[in-house]
Amino acid sequence: MKSILLIGLGRFGRHIAMKLDEMNHQIMAIDKEERRVNAALPYVTNAQIGDATNEEFMESLGVRNFDLCIVAIGDNFQSSLEATSLLKELGAKKVVSRAARDVHAKFLLRNGADDVVYPEKQLAAWTAIRYSSNHIFDYIELDKGHAIFEVSIPRGWIGKTIGDLDVRNKHGINILALKENDSLNMNISSDTTLLENSTMLVLGRFKDIQKCFHI
Repeated sequence: MKSILLIGLGRFGRHIAMKLDEMNHQIMAIDKEERRVNAALPYVTNAQIGDATNEEFMESLGVRNFDLCIVAIGDNFQSSLEATSLLKELGAKKVVSRAARDVHAKFLLRNGADDVVYPEKQLAAWTAIRYSSNHIFDYIELDKGHAIFEVSIPRGWIGKTIGDLDVRNKHGINILALKENDSLNMNISSDTTLLENSTMLVLGRFKDIQKCFHI
């Protein structure tokens, strides 16, 4: 369990709060608008109405005591930048800030952000990859060259074992798990048989997965 300071309770911030609550983290949430604070109350440990660019207010929160500070402000870049910089000045351990454009990401990283999330760009990439092929069901980018894909099992692979296919040596990819009826099976071996109506999670270089599954 971590103690997390969440700044900004728009749609993005509220969804972060909901997921952190599911994971049983302690969340202090702040926003300038009372209605947003009230909407987030079911999902957070504590919440306050306040301005994240106000040094006196931020200092009262004791930001250095939080394991993580998330700046989820998306509608005012100036406020996001000021809040990010202020957090670092006040001794925040780790600051993750939301960016809406590439230039925003650069400024945030130069002014205190330890990392930047870019939801619109990241979701756009996921949407393009996920829906441009009928046999891709999910996609997680690990870095610029590697990814995990959930894909349907090629027709020629059905009924064969992972050992028979030898995909690691032939294609440079690893089969991490099989999925059937929303049930994930990670207990697989070279003797595991690939069945129809299942999907599989594969890990590898993007270009190797692309070539193997004709993405």
